Amino acid sequence: MKIHKTADISKKAKVGEGTEVWNDVKIREDAVIGENCVIHKGVYIGEEVVIGDNVKVQTNSSLFKGVTIEDGVFIGPQVCFTNDKNPRSINPDGSLKKSSDWQVGKTLVKKGASIGGNATILPGITIGQWALVGAGAVVTKNVPDFGLVVGNPAKLVGYVDESGKKVKGVV
Repeated sequence: MKIHKTADISKKAKVGEGTEVWNDVKIREDAVIGENCVIHKGVYIGEEVVIGDNVKVQTNSSLFKGVTIEDGVFIGPQVCFTNDKNPRSINPDGSLKKSSDWQVGKTLVKKGASIGGNATILPGITIGQWALVGAGAVVTKNVPDFGLVVGNPAKLVGYVDESGKKVKGVV
């Protein structure tokens, strides 16, 4: 395990053998990170986030509570996983919202999927095995296994193989 001296890892988090955690990374309580992962500079990993083995999370990505990442996933730079479909700072009465005032949306990224830089993933989404999310996409719906989605909102435009190459048969 290689942990940069500026990384802030909760004592309640678990980081697997062979994982590299680079500078200015924040890993919150009860997060679980598998073996042989690379967590690049400035990444935020929220409470209870689960990351499998052999995952790469690129610079300045944010994975908030409710996110589960399976083995072999690639997350490009500045990807943001949201976890609240109705974000508000205050309640209608003006009181500051507390964690008990909202429900965490669950997001699942399945084995081998790749998410391009600057993509935004809304809560409650499943991204299928070996799927490919294009850079800058805003994912508002589930992505099928091997699906290729691009745009805002992200639309299914084709399919890819396990190496990420587009295959014949566009939707």
